[in-house]
Amino acid sequence: MAVEPRTATRSDIPVFARVIAEAFFDDPVFTWMFPDEEHRMRRMTRFFAADARHHMVPLEATDIAESGGTVGGAAMWAPPGRWRTDVWTSLRLLPGLYAALGRYMKRGAQVNGTLDAAHPDEPHWYLSTIGTSPAARGTGLGKALMKAGLDRADAEHAPAYLESSKESNIRYYERFGFEVTREIVIPGGGPTLWGMWRQSR
Repeated sequence: MAVEPRTATRSDIPVFARVIAEAFFDDPVFTWMFPDEEHRMRRMTRFFAADARHHMVPLEATDIAESGGTVGGAAMWAPPGRWRTDVWTSLRLLPGLYAALGRYMKRGAQVNGTLDAAHPDEPHWYLSTIGTSPAARGTGLGKALMKAGLDRADAEHAPAYLESSKESNIRYYERFGFEVTREIVIPGGGPTLWGMWRQSR
């Protein structure tokens, strides 16, 4: 049966925030931002929920996909010109981010600042996050979520951009037309990410 992603609403946030946290539990960026493995899942779920509630879901471009009636994957996209948070949104995000990161707020700021500085200036659709739960991997949810977002970009003949936090995932993104444009190193002993660009179609 074909997977048909749908646009997420605020009521979906508690479920898909945990799904994304599960997907990124061993991710190099998030293991650096949340080094305490015992509390990582809870803190990461808070992190993604805050970002979704105050920034991404209101943009109406966050998709979720279900498998067997259960949410198994999500992708958070930002339309052209709307990937950066304004001052008011940043202030609303702050309590949730502090609750998630605690004493590692500085690391979160380093990641955010470094990625912002490396972000392309040309208007584009930005894939902030895409992930599926371990139980849903291999079921086509990730492909369906990627296609849904890229269909929006292609309908506008707009390019797309993402950062891969694992070198092993680069080939996967290349299958959708993305190409590595730069390496992005987080200062202070942080991980390396790969900026990837997809030309307009």
